[in-house]
Amino acid sequence: MDNTKSESHSATAAGGHAQELMGAEILVKALQAENVKHIWGYPGGSVLYIYDALYNQNTIQHVLVRHEQAAVHAADGYARATGDVGVALVTSGPGATNAVTGIATAYMDSIPMVIITGQVPTHAIGLDAFQECDTIGITRPIVKHNFLVKDVRDLALTMKKAFHIARSGRPGPVVVDIPKDVSFKKTTYEGYPAEVQMRSYNPVRKGHGGQIRKALQLLMAAKRPYIYTGGGVLLGNASQELRTLVDMLGYPVTNTLMGLGAYPASAPKFLGMLGMHGTMEANNAMQNCDVLLAVGARFDDRVIGNPKHFAQNERKIIHIDIDPSSISKRVKVDIPIVGDVKDVLVEMIDMIKESGLKPDAGALAGWWETIEAWRKRDCLKYDRGNGDVIKPQFVIETLHNMTKGTDTYITSDVGQHQMWAAQYYGFDEPRRWINSGGLGTMGVGIPYAMGIKLAKPDSEVFCVTGEGSVQMCIQELSTCFQYNTPIKVLALNNRFLGMVRQWQEIEYEGRYSSSYMDALPDFVKLAEAYGHVGMLIERPEDVEPALREARRLKDRTVFIDFRTDPTENVFPMVKAGKGITEMLLGSEDL
Repeated sequence: MDNTKSESHSATAAGGHAQELMGAEILVKALQAENVKHIWGYPGGSVLYIYDALYNQNTIQHVLVRHEQAAVHAADGYARATGDVGVALVTSGPGATNAVTGIATAYMDSIPMVIITGQVPTHAIGLDAFQECDTIGITRPIVKHNFLVKDVRDLALTMKKAFHIARSGRPGPVVVDIPKDVSFKKTTYEGYPAEVQMRSYNPVRKGHGGQIRKALQLLMAAKRPYIYTGGGVLLGNASQELRTLVDMLGYPVTNTLMGLGAYPASAPKFLGMLGMHGTMEANNAMQNCDVLLAVGARFDDRVIGNPKHFAQNERKIIHIDIDPSSISKRVKVDIPIVGDVKDVLVEMIDMIKESGLKPDAGALAGWWETIEAWRKRDCLKYDRGNGDVIKPQFVIETLHNMTKGTDTYITSDVGQHQMWAAQYYGFDEPRRWINSGGLGTMGVGIPYAMGIKLAKPDSEVFCVTGEGSVQMCIQELSTCFQYNTPIKVLALNNRFLGMVRQWQEIEYEGRYSSSYMDALPDFVKLAEAYGHVGMLIERPEDVEPALREARRLKDRTVFIDFRTDPTENVFPMVKAGKGITEMLLGSEDL
């Protein structure tokens, strides 16, 4: 994209006069023009001019994290919850390499972000200068695009391109690498470009009318229809349109892990999450439907299991996605529709209204009978009668019962606790469930929560984590204290790397290789050392009072160490290489 011709129309600089500005000052003006309110970062030699320029303005709040990975995660959490572009700023060399995990996390989940990295001066690039690394080369596979700015005169237009690429089409992270001399040099600044055209980058927004019409005929003639939706519905802000379509048709619907909240979990047409730890009814419907409408989802390995097993049953597939490369990538589809999910759904709804077509009521009633029979199995049941030990599912259910209908965000780290949160916290609204799906990054929970709390200071933000994941970015409890972002951390502490232990129990004959933690910190004392409130909860009857107390302490970060059953596993479960209907429903299936 760098080498394409770009035309831009500049907005006149404030006061109508061109100014002589340093690159760092131009960068700050670009961020202000993009309406950036928060930026997460960590200073270092190559970005000190940028930090100096940030010091001299008062519209952007810079948040000093304790590790660059957390800077990118916090900006990512902010972007997921708000839909705005998240911005992070790190120095060259180790600053950039520490940010890589956060960039890859955002890339896998298509999150709009701009990551500004410092670089050694242009004359030193390639000479192994102090804190030099090839940031462009390192990040190329994990960004939507990246730029190395070699001339200060290109900086404003490059920033305009970066934000445009990050937020348009299928969103994603964009890295802008700025050498130190580029941030120091001066140039004439005539204003931030009002718009940008890039010849090689023009994502399609509007779906093909003929394809939508064909899809509609197929959908209306279906005997066993199913609507499968992913994170693209949330990213495209199309939840309302999805709800309208589902309610209009009366068809069953499922969400992926990344799509939870797009359709209300409490609604009877919702069959629960599907996939490796999805519900029996959601997975069986996926395998046995005759027409599948896939919206903003990518048929990934955690959703459909073994593609050969998935292909055993004949079904017609309609796939709506903004990214043409996602269509027929893993599963061949019959009717591809490339376009913005929201625009395509609006057109589909309008066509249904105009056509007067109605679904086959008799066939649909029979299909729902089949689904209800699957539902009766209650695949999410667990031992609720055990009063001796805290069941992790019970913690999530208690939290949900206490907070449903309130202005609440749930972040999670990665592992068993993530799956329990997805299964037992019924998300009724979009962008309330913030977790790492594609990359499965441990350590995101606290930074995500921190970023959301800064964006939504009046909302309650809970981080569901485990004693393994939480220690990967636990130093950010210090950032929470400095910037007054009072989050509630719920550690489901089973003294194991739980998901690893579960796989070792089931697939490796109980050989628990390096999955047990022998030396855990005293989390209560650790929370207190960071200036927060710590609680240790060991009995089921204390779960609800502890959560109530944590919620009452509105202005404090609270860390609750729940000592949960170390033997509990996540069910249903589809083993590696199996099809999605080959589920283990409980320990009796082992």
